[in-house]
Amino acid sequence: MRTVLRGAGRLGYLLGLPAVLLTLWWVSTASSTDFYFPPLRTILSAFGETWFSARIVDDVLPSVARLAAGYLGAVALGVTIGVLLGSSRRVRLLAEPVLEFFRAVPPPVLIPVLMLFVGIGDTMKITVIVIGSMWPVLLNTAEGVRAIDEVLADTARSYGLTGAARLRRLVLPAASPQIVTGMRQALSISIILMVISEMFASSSGLGYTIVQFQRGFEIPEMWSGILLLGLLGFLLSLLFGRFEARALRWYRGWRQAQKGKS
Repeated sequence: MRTVLRGAGRLGYLLGLPAVLLTLWWVSTASSTDFYFPPLRTILSAFGETWFSARIVDDVLPSVARLAAGYLGAVALGVTIGVLLGSSRRVRLLAEPVLEFFRAVPPPVLIPVLMLFVGIGDTMKITVIVIGSMWPVLLNTAEGVRAIDEVLADTARSYGLTGAARLRRLVLPAASPQIVTGMRQALSISIILMVISEMFASSSGLGYTIVQFQRGFEIPEMWSGILLLGLLGFLLSLLFGRFEARALRWYRGWRQAQKGKS
């Protein structure tokens, strides 16, 4: 019973602020006659008509697929390079100037260049997401690997852990709190880049559809697309929170044990 009440309390706390904001939005726009800021009831009506239709298959699912592919690619690439940089000071010093240069380039600027080399299909959009989203994962992974406790490293060395075994049993677990932090930051960036990449020479996706609504002065439909993006981000944040709780259960237990000792 206590667990159920605690879960209900967390759900209420989680949904409380969005519910308040939606209520304020509803009340403040109830009598709106502004063409560009229609009442929320009009937007919600357009939401159902627009998105509970073939657009789920034609626009929403392709966007989610690109987002998933780009995000997973960014995580894989970021962790791989981050482990390499964090493990070798020589490699880090050699690669740092190049990495800093590419990190300073805004990913949307690369879209015209990528269009020349890979076209305007899904490859370009996924590549933009990967390039722009991998940096938080890469940097947090490198710092996490560099910060591995020397006692743990010496213990692993004394037990003869090398190569893949050392990576699996020491490096990745020890750096996982910072890796997960970078993954959370990369998720938000991935959603933004998904939308931006679909606004350029695209024929499907949420970003493309929202721009088409704006150009056609279908304002309620445009706002409904923005609302859908917010709901998508909120849902992905919830799912990532579940993943984070499972992946870092050991870490949170260890921190609570350390607090208990102090």
